Amino acid sequence: MTLRPTAQERIARARNDLRIGVPVCMEGSIIVAVESLTQDRFEALMALGRDKARLVLTSRRASTLRARAYDGDLARIKLPGDVTLAWLRASADPATDLAHPMKGPYVSDREGTADVHRAAIALCKQAFLLPAALVIEGAGDADFAAEHGFVTAPLLDTDPAVVILDETAAARVPLAVSSAGRVHVFRPRDGAEEHYAIEIGQPDRAAPVLSRLHSACFTGDVIGSLKCDCGPQLRAALAQMGDEGQGVLLYLNQEGRGIGLANKMRAYALQDQGFDTVEANHRLGFEDDERDFRIGAEILKSLGFSSVRLMTNNPGKVRMMEATGVQVAERVPLRVGETAQNAGYLATKAAKSGHLL
Repeated sequence: MTLRPTAQERIARARNDLRIGVPVCMEGSIIVAVESLTQDRFEALMALGRDKARLVLTSRRASTLRARAYDGDLARIKLPGDVTLAWLRASADPATDLAHPMKGPYVSDREGTADVHRAAIALCKQAFLLPAALVIEGAGDADFAAEHGFVTAPLLDTDPAVVILDETAAARVPLAVSSAGRVHVFRPRDGAEEHYAIEIGQPDRAAPVLSRLHSACFTGDVIGSLKCDCGPQLRAALAQMGDEGQGVLLYLNQEGRGIGLANKMRAYALQDQGFDTVEANHRLGFEDDERDFRIGAEILKSLGFSSVRLMTNNPGKVRMMEATGVQVAERVPLRVGETAQNAGYLATKAAKSGHLL
């Protein structure tokens, strides 16, 4: 028996430390997120050896900067002799790309391994930070970590199995669409955001349940944004479940297709410059969609459901459900909420993400 944190717990601590600007150690290297890096820490890290340091960007962001991504999914970029924190931030954040386009040329590593660098990007994404990290290779051994109070995290699996969730609480909640509402709260064991299941009525576990996987959308669900169709979809799904007297809506905290609200606002700002939804995500360094819909399937199975009538326009959700062991007996279209302001957004979903609209 030991009181020491497990590997999973140390990764969770590392993720939180990156969010607040504290470096972490992994496999003998130091990792810090560019977005949260302060000037004092930047100078201290450079004193350890600028030649050991690499700016790590995803291949999506590297493509925008015309930097070589020799590692396929990422680029390890050598720092210029006159490197500044402002240069790092400008390389990581596309907000000023059009105003200051000449930040290069960028020189990328093609030798050595990129395992730690890949894990650094994964941690930044999990922390909802811009996917850009400064890695000081070979400078963060156990003694260094202990001296400075840094977390030493194990090498992160960048293609993990679905996270295990535990039902933490549940209670009856009368809703506008049904007095027979019940909210279940599920907490992931990896310390990430909680997710919710809203159960309407008493659905038969032996029959396909009317269900929707709904990703949290603060702008659409809460303040009535006209830039997306999320709020109308949420309300329409709950209304149909109320009309039928049963159903399960899964509310997954994967804002902005899994990139977080701050990055979603960055993407909106890029859309104001003329980029579509997918292009904006790529310029930020993200994929088209960073969500993990397997979480929804696991919640359904834990509630006793093995078959669904899935309310979605996204064939990807259907494929994910089937692959995770939940049968999709029927895809129920959910075409609501088109506005003059989101017509381009919906067209992009259809053309580039395969949504059936």
